[in-house]
Amino acid sequence: MPRLRTSLSFIFFLVIIGLLIGGFFYMKHEFNTVRTEVNEDVMVEKITSMGKLELVKYSMKDVLEKKQIHPILPDDRILFVAVGEVTACIDLTRVRKQDITRTDSLVTVTLPQPEICYAKLDHQRSKVYDVSGVLLPSTTRAMVEDVYKMAEKRLLDNARQQDITGKARENAQVIFKPLLEGISGKKVALQFK
Repeated sequence: MPRLRTSLSFIFFLVIIGLLIGGFFYMKHEFNTVRTEVNEDVMVEKITSMGKLELVKYSMKDVLEKKQIHPILPDDRILFVAVGEVTACIDLTRVRKQDITRTDSLVTVTLPQPEICYAKLDHQRSKVYDVSGVLLPSTTRAMVEDVYKMAEKRLLDNARQQDITGKARENAQVIFKPLLEGISGKKVALQFK
């Protein structure tokens, strides 16, 4: 009888130890498992009718180096490769009935001047390649934010220097004019305000 009691106590002890070990691994797994929950409520804030005819898109890459020079400490330096695009278009919603004149053989359309529709930096392909000399993480963050803003401005400036709106005017003659001639069945002359 004492032997049976000892065996039962031993088995009970092993079961308790097994449950404790199993509970430990279960809890360890639960604490190491990360769950991500995303809740989303989409609300349409504004619906805008679009009437812009995109005529040219420049895909650009720019390498920017920014330094903050200190008299005593090492210079803060960031090297950034910006990839983005700039698109020029003509806003067809600004064309009025009086901007279109017709004769027997010719339709003259006066279009608004081309404009830059948007310039956007591709955050997936743009990269910070090097940050050096920076002592504080907040300084690094500020330099990265600043170089992103600088890169967006440089995209616009470079597109303007390369006369993106002039290329949009040329493309209107090449792309939009044949479309209008096909629709009207007459020769079309495009001019700009």
